[in-house]
Amino acid sequence: MFSPQPRLPTQLWLDAELAKVSARGDFYYIVQKGNHDSGVVLLKILARNGDCALKIQQRDFDGNLGWIDALNEETIAEADAQAYIQRACARDPDLWVVEVEQPDLQNPFKEESEK
Repeated sequence: MFSPQPRLPTQLWLDAELAKVSARGDFYYIVQKGNHDSGVVLLKILARNGDCALKIQQRDFDGNLGWIDALNEETIAEADAQAYIQRACARDPDLWVVEVEQPDLQNPFKEESEK
């Protein structure tokens, strides 16, 4: 039987996740605020050495929220990431875009059991 995860408004979920990021001492920047209730989150992860990763939220067939590489690559050039973000924002004004500094390029929003 189809039993999706309960859906919190995007802004409420994101506020809670960003509080965890701040508590760990990591830095983030909200590049674009999307739809309060149902916007998708695009995450740009930056390492200090200039490496970059882009992750985007996606629901699976059961409705569970997960993350995929936005450009099907684990690491990309920052210029390519910026170009993708500009195209994505032009297509979807409800999109949330968040930049996070992570030395190991790990997604800070994934649960420990998912990493």
